[in-house]
Amino acid sequence: MRHGGRMHAKDILIDGYGRIQEEVHAALDGLGPDELHSRPAPDANSIAWLVWHLTRVQDDHIADAFDLDQVWLSQDWQKRFGLDLPHHDTGYGHTPAKVAKVRVESADLLTGYYDAVHEQTLGALRGLAAKDLERVVDVRWDPPVTLGVRLVSVLSDDLQHIGQAAYLRGLVQSADL
Repeated sequence: MRHGGRMHAKDILIDGYGRIQEEVHAALDGLGPDELHSRPAPDANSIAWLVWHLTRVQDDHIADAFDLDQVWLSQDWQKRFGLDLPHHDTGYGHTPAKVAKVRVESADLLTGYYDAVHEQTLGALRGLAAKDLERVVDVRWDPPVTLGVRLVSVLSDDLQHIGQAAYLRGLVQSADL
């Protein structure tokens, strides 16, 4: 993570996103369909939904910030998942009925999609220069959102969601929800 004695912001970001990948794999390891789709309450999210959503948000926001195609579409993950949702859906604002539509046969589909998004994210981050972090990527906010702020925002959101998935995994495995 160090280059000539100096730590670079991109190295911190790469490390942070790498931690998300580790946690995604840990949260999904060994889970079957019943565990992936278990919900502790009718309006709660499932582990499958949480991981799908955090991956969709990362895919959408990184692609937009770096002018890339979303892995969801460019690598046919949308077709592999076969969800009854619009192709651009990231899960933002999902109702309990829409959460229930995110169903997968196995955790491998979720980890496969996450790993593909992670690779695209790493490729984008590796090419960063410090000045790139100041580039405005979203003018819909006041103040406008810079690339640095967007990258930290996605990192924070993903860590919150994978933390929820890990907590839910513990509930599911201890209480047979």
